[in-house]
Amino acid sequence: MSDNGSRVAIIGGGVAGLATAALLAEDGHDVEVFEKNPDLGGRTGSWEHDGFRFDTGPSWWLMPEVFEHFFALLGTSVAEQLDLVTLDPGYRVFFDDAPPLTVAAGAEANIAIFDGREAGAGQALSDYLASARDTYRIAVDRFLYTNFDTLRSFTAPEVLAHLPKLAVLLGRSLGAFIADRFGDPGLRQVLGYPAVFLGSSPGRAPAMYHLMSHLDLEDGVRYPAGGFITFTDALERLARRRGVRIHTSATVLSIGTRRQERRGRVRWGRGPWGRVPWGRGETVSGVDVRFADGTYRRVDADIVVGAADLHHLETRLLPRHLQTYPQTWWDRHTSGPGAVLVFLGVRGELPQLAHHSLFFTDDWDTNFDAIFGSPTRIPDPASLYVCRPSATDATVAPDGHENLFVLIPMPADPSLGHGGTDGTGAAAVERIADAAIARIADRAGIPDLAERIVVRRTTGPADFVDDVHSWSGGALGPAHTLRQSAFFRADNISRKVDGLFYAGSSTRPGIGLPMCLISAQLVRKRLRGDTSPGPEVI
Repeated sequence: MSDNGSRVAIIGGGVAGLATAALLAEDGHDVEVFEKNPDLGGRTGSWEHDGFRFDTGPSWWLMPEVFEHFFALLGTSVAEQLDLVTLDPGYRVFFDDAPPLTVAAGAEANIAIFDGREAGAGQALSDYLASARDTYRIAVDRFLYTNFDTLRSFTAPEVLAHLPKLAVLLGRSLGAFIADRFGDPGLRQVLGYPAVFLGSSPGRAPAMYHLMSHLDLEDGVRYPAGGFITFTDALERLARRRGVRIHTSATVLSIGTRRQERRGRVRWGRGPWGRVPWGRGETVSGVDVRFADGTYRRVDADIVVGAADLHHLETRLLPRHLQTYPQTWWDRHTSGPGAVLVFLGVRGELPQLAHHSLFFTDDWDTNFDAIFGSPTRIPDPASLYVCRPSATDATVAPDGHENLFVLIPMPADPSLGHGGTDGTGAAAVERIADAAIARIADRAGIPDLAERIVVRRTTGPADFVDDVHSWSGGALGPAHTLRQSAFFRADNISRKVDGLFYAGSSTRPGIGLPMCLISAQLVRKRLRGDTSPGPEVI
């Protein structure tokens, strides 16, 4: 463990920033958080209007053991902090030319559902889930909670025994892996769509990520009553109780550094492949902040944790010679998708939609090629996702109304523009929103949906740039391709500046709320000198 009492400055008050703050304060560090926006949460935010309350980001609660472990590290539990509801059905899927498919809350029911859709698919799903469960266990125990400081992550007997299987899973795409086992196009889509959660597509994500199906088809989908903002609130509450000072509307303009006594000498550290250069005579000295009242101040710090978008942190807050990940590095890497988000308050009930609904186009590959190919283009028609939290939570909409959150994956292209209220966003963004509303109305059998909308707001890729400094306007973070997963993903420590660490979806282990919580724990492991490959022992 590093010396208690270090001054820590955390850039970004999203989930990763707040989680890191709480953990480091628990260890006795003096922690301050600087969030540029007026509200905390980053992508996990909230918007209220005319009695509607919308989550503005994550809406699927998966990997419950990760949340439980995180809260246990702080001496509490999910049950003490939140009210989780298990969704049954888990979600509903709408197709262009086939009846909808409703996914249940557990494996046994879903095996029966698959068998009713395609002869033999039930047994195939049972085998698929057994493999997904096994792969998930290996990932949690050996790959997600490690900084890959040593070879132990790769040479443990458990890993060596699985090497032949892991080689296959890393060498094939998720889409190909699924196609070998299922013939029905709709079932293939149900098993392949989790790649979008990873900022990728079934044809681009490695088959390793079939582990995601263990989470939604077997472990189940949950929802925190009151919305996901209650999770952000819990993190803020736990951080403040430990003395963390949180500043909103406080923009970090640069990361300060100073020369160390051994000028210019390379300090060597350990990586999984041996000795690596770690710092070149520079160490953090603090952060330069513009506060809400317009004043500027250098805030001294011994440790800086960048929990904002890594591209912004590296290319905007550090000079070129101190960047571990300069623009040339990003030019060789792949962003996850952008998105148009649509927040709708709707008059009357919408029983046709489950809490979660997915609308898939038949031409699945063309849809993804439009988003990830070169050049990119707006997919037409577009697959999309709809969350109807008012199906579960009466507090998110006025009586007699429904709350809809619509996400349409798009290219990560800020030139598509900003969103707006009541149709005032960029023309391209509003056309995408109109097409999505029409598609929901047609596929779900709600012909008067557009006429019943009483609240409408859109968010475009340019808003992700403005709001969270998103690289390329991506909605999630760097895509989970093979070259951007596990130890290939951006590291969480600067190789040019001592005392500078990173957390969040841009770095290891990756995209999603559970991954952001784990990234906070990986920073703490760095500071403690903990090189163990699995979750911290409580």
